Amino acid sequence: MRIFEKTNFNIVGSRRKAYIGSGILLLISLASFLVQGLELGIDFKGGREFVVETAQVIAPTEVRIVLTDALGQAPEVKTYGDVSAGSVAALLIRTAGEGETTEIQTRIIQGIEEAFPDASPRVVKTDVVGPRFADDLKRGSIYAVFGSLFVIFVYVMIRFEWRFGLGAVAALFHDVAITLGIFSLLRSVMPFSLQIDQAIIAAFLTIVGYSLNDTVVIFDRIREFTNLYKTEPYQQVVNRSVNTTLSRTVITSSTTLLVVVTLFIFGGEVLRGFAFALIIGILIGTYSSVFVATPVVVELHNRRLARVAAASTQRRRR
Repeated sequence: MRIFEKTNFNIVGSRRKAYIGSGILLLISLASFLVQGLELGIDFKGGREFVVETAQVIAPTEVRIVLTDALGQAPEVKTYGDVSAGSVAALLIRTAGEGETTEIQTRIIQGIEEAFPDASPRVVKTDVVGPRFADDLKRGSIYAVFGSLFVIFVYVMIRFEWRFGLGAVAALFHDVAITLGIFSLLRSVMPFSLQIDQAIIAAFLTIVGYSLNDTVVIFDRIREFTNLYKTEPYQQVVNRSVNTTLSRTVITSSTTLLVVVTLFIFGGEVLRGFAFALIIGILIGTYSSVFVATPVVVELHNRRLARVAAASTQRRRR
């Protein structure tokens, strides 16, 4: 199936409008970082983790609502292990609440007992995520994101050239920064948790990979058409390349988005933040492949031509 057959959008010619739009989004993201910051999960700020067995299967969302009042803040609640018919149910409860571990454990047990009298909850495992471990994990996550950007730059530079590498990294940095900015901006607005934890970091790395895939497809077509249409101006060649890949870009993004939206709607409370990150990332990533990565390559190409022309002019004057 193909759509956008024989299109001729002047995408490169409209790049300044895209710069303005991306600049506004990045400024809003930066302002939100400075004013509101990000809501970090216990993976990155420390906390406690409890595995609680119950005599009946209880939905994690119901337990989360109950324990929000008992603990004074919304904990992270997940089903723990494989719960089959007739087996003992277990919940993984993670909270950054203040107080002694024993006191928090008592509040959890009492909260579940009051809301679900037949549950007979008991704590079978307790773990504490210390501040030092949380700092190490935070540092490792930052290294993972920036390390992936560096590796991607090297890969694209070797496969194409350094200008394409810079264009790809600029688009990926743009995607991650804006997605984080949306998480910061909407953290107190959305009816579900937008905490930054290991799952969200995994979502960001997925976004990086997805956006790169789109970008490399466009770059490959640019390289192909540059050799095929050597007499055409570079900007016209790039426009032709983007237009011929537009159908593939839109169809791939739409089908992927359909799956992720389904996950967001039916995946439950635990996966909602992860799916939301992917939705934003796919939309921003599709946009940046066309309107950020490609124009950056064109700008760098034009600057190279300008430098070559200036050097040639100086040689003639001599």
